[in-house]
Amino acid sequence: MSLIAGIDIGNSTTEAAIARVTDGRPEFLASGMAYTQGIKGTLDNIPAIIDVLEQATAKAGVNVADLDRVLLNEATPVIGDVAMETVTETVVTESSMVGHNPDSPGGRGIGVGRTTAIDALVQNEASADDEPIIVVVPADYDFEIAAGIIRRALEAGVPIVAGIAQKDDGVLIVNRLPEALPFVDEVGRIDKVPLGMLAAVEVAPQGHAVRELSNPYGIATLFSLTPEETGFVIPIAKALVGLRSAVVVRTPAGDVTSKPIPAGTIEFVGAHQRLSVALEQGADEIMETLGRVAPIHDVHGEAGTNVGGMIEHVRQTMADLTEKPLAEVFIKDVLAVDCLVPQKVAGGVADEFSIETATGLAIMVNTDRLLMTRIADTLARRIDVPVELGGIEANSAILGALTTPGIDYPLAIIDGGAGSVDGAICRRDKPVEHVHLAGAGHMTTLLIKNELGLASVDVAEKIKIHSLAKVESLFHIRHEDGGVQFFETPLDATLFARIVLLTDDGLVPIDTRHTLDRIRGVRREAKQRVLVTNSLRVLRRIAPGGNIRLLDFVAIVGRFGLDFELPQMLMTELSQYGIVVGVANVRGALGPTNAVATGLIINHGQQERPA
Repeated sequence: MSLIAGIDIGNSTTEAAIARVTDGRPEFLASGMAYTQGIKGTLDNIPAIIDVLEQATAKAGVNVADLDRVLLNEATPVIGDVAMETVTETVVTESSMVGHNPDSPGGRGIGVGRTTAIDALVQNEASADDEPIIVVVPADYDFEIAAGIIRRALEAGVPIVAGIAQKDDGVLIVNRLPEALPFVDEVGRIDKVPLGMLAAVEVAPQGHAVRELSNPYGIATLFSLTPEETGFVIPIAKALVGLRSAVVVRTPAGDVTSKPIPAGTIEFVGAHQRLSVALEQGADEIMETLGRVAPIHDVHGEAGTNVGGMIEHVRQTMADLTEKPLAEVFIKDVLAVDCLVPQKVAGGVADEFSIETATGLAIMVNTDRLLMTRIADTLARRIDVPVELGGIEANSAILGALTTPGIDYPLAIIDGGAGSVDGAICRRDKPVEHVHLAGAGHMTTLLIKNELGLASVDVAEKIKIHSLAKVESLFHIRHEDGGVQFFETPLDATLFARIVLLTDDGLVPIDTRHTLDRIRGVRREAKQRVLVTNSLRVLRRIAPGGNIRLLDFVAIVGRFGLDFELPQMLMTELSQYGIVVGVANVRGALGPTNAVATGLIINHGQQERPA
């Protein structure tokens, strides 16, 4: 009899299983989980391994020193990043654009005139004979004082048609005027708004977006632009799409320029050929090219471009972690996904963004067994227990999945985590076939963050794993599926009209101006493009002849199985193939988790079992 621990090092979590093994048959005693530290498959993982060992052994009523052996999975590091495709950076040298969504723009409609400081009204430098005026109000002016000055000027016949305010005073000023002028506020860097220039201010009704200033031809009409000049305002119009208020200022010719940033090409190196594809051709073309080269031996990016810098950063990071020469770090898989990202406009005065296309890339570096051996040796010295590599993740995961009640051979699994989607198929009396592909939870989080323009990865991660609701009153919320939930006691007043996440700790508000439908749509689309797509890619690689219809049973294990909506998305996708698919329940009690750690012990027992 021996006391064995199985350890599964994942990109996000590290799991452990403890079992007594007698004549090759394990009796499982306890399990544990800790968050992985550092990049998967590196020496930084050791503190989490020790933590989870201490957890699991304490639950089992034994000490770490009592273990006879610790088994580690062969971890494959994966890094995801985003390379921008055909991005145009709009450079505004004299603040020719202001466009944002303040909470309280005043009035509605559109006004075209010359930008004029409110000081000119105070000093009576404007008259009824002037051309239309857009008044610029800095933070020094209290809203009542500003409104009084503008009101008296209007009464004197000064043709004020719109306004721009630095503070959050738009509604307060407009409410004190004899007519509701369009008034954009919260323009933090108002000193950069050029004075004496022709400008247009547009404020849409509540629940609507600007129409004229988000349309290049609308801007051209307002400013009488030539076709050549209209071409220059396309990035500006794109940046204003979907906003409730906006300002465009026409500056002298040549002030607005476009600077294309090269996305670059990516080269796949296979056993028999090399093929290159431009990133701007999109994810479908990239993945099709990869398929023609597969299996790939390495990947290179064009020097001096976004994709070249990204790939070499990944290679350098792994070289530093593994202490291997850069030339010996090879990339074994890539997943490309198209997405839309908000790109900040350089030179703007109110944090303007333009929605640009991008291609997300997840990159997998070749497993380094030597590095895993170093982890095992270092861990053995730390805990004074023999440590060895217990096998490939996917092979172990399928053995763990087979402990699910009601499952038998032949079985295929999808083991999804933070960095990769792994798959394996096990048929009776045949060796296990497995595959590891780049791109999973981290990539999904990255897409959510970029498409929603979130400042924090943590917020994107929470959006990925929790459902949404809208707080419609202090006593009820509307869930993302349309259902209404009522509360007997009032909710926190700060949650009113906010979009919230439904977490174990209660309702957590999201700091965003996106609608609930938009957030939900981005979340589900990101999962579809990364997690579902990669799961199908895995199944095609392990299915006989690449035909998914020839699979009988598929079990979902790992973090994928814990997601509140992904299993249903996968089941829906696979139902068209006539496959029985469901979430594994490892050892009949642990759900989809602990499959690899459990499988490591089962595999060890099979090897030790007497003939």
